[in-house]
Amino acid sequence: MKSFRRLVYPYLIWAGLLIVLPMLIIVFYAFSTQGNTLIPVKLTLDNFVRFFSDAIFIEVLGRSLKLALITTIICILLGYPAAYFVAKLKPDSQSIMVLLITLPQLINMLVRTYAWRGILLEMPFSPEVKVYVGMVYNFLPYMILQIYTSLSKMDPSLVPAANDLGCDNRLAFLKVTLPLSVPGIISGITLVFLPAVSSFFIPKLLGGGSYVLVGNLIENYFVTTGDWNFGSAISLIMALVILVSMYFTRKFDYDKEAI
Repeated sequence: MKSFRRLVYPYLIWAGLLIVLPMLIIVFYAFSTQGNTLIPVKLTLDNFVRFFSDAIFIEVLGRSLKLALITTIICILLGYPAAYFVAKLKPDSQSIMVLLITLPQLINMLVRTYAWRGILLEMPFSPEVKVYVGMVYNFLPYMILQIYTSLSKMDPSLVPAANDLGCDNRLAFLKVTLPLSVPGIISGITLVFLPAVSSFFIPKLLGGGSYVLVGNLIENYFVTTGDWNFGSAISLIMALVILVSMYFTRKFDYDKEAI
């Protein structure tokens, strides 16, 4: 067993270099600012105070959360019927449908978003609607596949058994199918909400620069203005928002399992 544990060491080193070290650098920049010739670095909370004291930044954060939440809800409403339909097909047909769903994902997301930019360019939609279209298109397959995985693992005899006990199809769905598919819904929410709340190039390409989210702020302060300290503070705030979101989704999933 000890010999197998040694195989983990390269992955730990790799994770430390690519995950832990960059996060430590972001934390350092977030809690510091440029000093003077005597003290080149000054520890401070000014970056966080600046963010939460400016109504514009709070508005952008709320807009990002709203966009991610509505995108997730739309993906659930569209993805659940699609996943349910695929799960009811024959095994060979299921494989074909899963391939068709995942096939667009083989194309880079940036390329797909550029394609939608050309499609929506002449349409009389607001920038917000165009961003929602791009978000739902890019993240919907993740929701479909997660829900489909839960539905495909369900024992097919459970619904007929519920019918034998007096449940009609609607009640059998609400009492049997829907509760058993909750883990897939939770996984889909995680895979849609978390990347949607921090997305930056979809709003930038489809919103025409007029629909700014937190991801766009982070990109602007890192790339354009060069204010890495404030950009790191915003990144850390978003990391905390994502961790809190993951906590609540996991807690909800665990509560369902306990029931």
